[in-house]
Amino acid sequence: MRRRQGGGRPGGHVSGGSGRPQGGHTGGRGRSGGGGQGRTRNHQNSGAKIDISRFINKATAVEEVKYEAKHKFEDFPLNAILKTNIANKGYKSPTPIQDQAIPPIIKGQDVVGIAQTGTGKTAAFLIPLINKVLFNPREKVLILAPVRELASQIRDEFMGFSKGMHLYSALCVGGMGIVPQMRDMKRNPNFVIATPGRLRDLIKRRAINLEQFQNIVLDEADRMVDMGFIHEVKYILSLMSKKRHSLFFSATVSPAVHGLIQQFLTNPVTVSVKVRETSSNVDQEIIKITDKAKKMDILQDLLRKPDFNKVLIFGRTKHGVEKISDTLRKAGFHAASIHGNKTQNNRQKALDMFKKGELNVLVATDVAARGLDISDVSHVINYDVPATYEDYVHRIGRTGRANKAGSAVTFVE
Repeated sequence: MRRRQGGGRPGGHVSGGSGRPQGGHTGGRGRSGGGGQGRTRNHQNSGAKIDISRFINKATAVEEVKYEAKHKFEDFPLNAILKTNIANKGYKSPTPIQDQAIPPIIKGQDVVGIAQTGTGKTAAFLIPLINKVLFNPREKVLILAPVRELASQIRDEFMGFSKGMHLYSALCVGGMGIVPQMRDMKRNPNFVIATPGRLRDLIKRRAINLEQFQNIVLDEADRMVDMGFIHEVKYILSLMSKKRHSLFFSATVSPAVHGLIQQFLTNPVTVSVKVRETSSNVDQEIIKITDKAKKMDILQDLLRKPDFNKVLIFGRTKHGVEKISDTLRKAGFHAASIHGNKTQNNRQKALDMFKKGELNVLVATDVAARGLDISDVSHVINYDVPATYEDYVHRIGRTGRANKAGSAVTFVE
């Protein structure tokens, strides 16, 4: 493989390199993706400390060992309509997290699920909790997600699983008017799916009484901690009944997340299906930028290649992401951006168009793209070096999903 130099037009891929890339912050202060006040993220292990060799990995053709599920969905003691909805969504065999987490959740046990995005964890908690509410309509469920897009995805999944059941849910996130969400609370929803910042606002306005909720799901707990929401999470949990069913899902268990588990969960069952940091079927390469003035030209040359058909580009800041998107549109690319300064409606519109293939380039900040589940992303391009290696893992996890091949390219200077 040849080193790709930033001074000319891209040719072959880079297989290695020396030196360390420049790092940076992912947004600083301002409104967070979750709709709450801005947070300063923990930048230990910042991008400046990441050895660029960690951005290089040739995808292997070795087949992953196929997981043999111990259960079938029809084996679980679930409502008949729920089983039908599961089948209608195309779910055939439980994923590892679903296979191992659904049984203890059905039994009412607290669960810590350690799993990366894209492993089916949303269904792992929604299916048994929907079933629980069907058997006892007085049960209420609170689901916390770090950002608006993930909360919206959970709501969409809920709608599919609960079709025909007359269960009501409310989506409470920032970037949208709070008054309609306050009205939703008066309808006594069975499920409330919220970001921490907006939920805190609703609590302050006395629009929601958390003592009425007997079930709590903390999705992407590590990301909530990383984004500075740990105090909000502790506050929210303290307002709920101590006799509650608690489910925490996280890709990693940091000391802060472990502290939450010890403080708020009771004899939890731990289910871990995390196998490796990055997928073996994602080709990871770097492009050495020797002339910053030509960085955008190099990006455009890449995007013109026929195999770059559905590309997610990550930038460091909200302003930078918007500038990249504007430049690409002016150059004739079907591109859009998502970041914290955009309204929720604009972010969702761009995301929906990208999913449908009406856009082939989406430019995003780390925070805005947390937990996004987008199928068939051909390439992830790190236009700016990620602040942490965990951010890098998260970014490239958007491609190579469902055992399909994927590619990740990182620009280093």
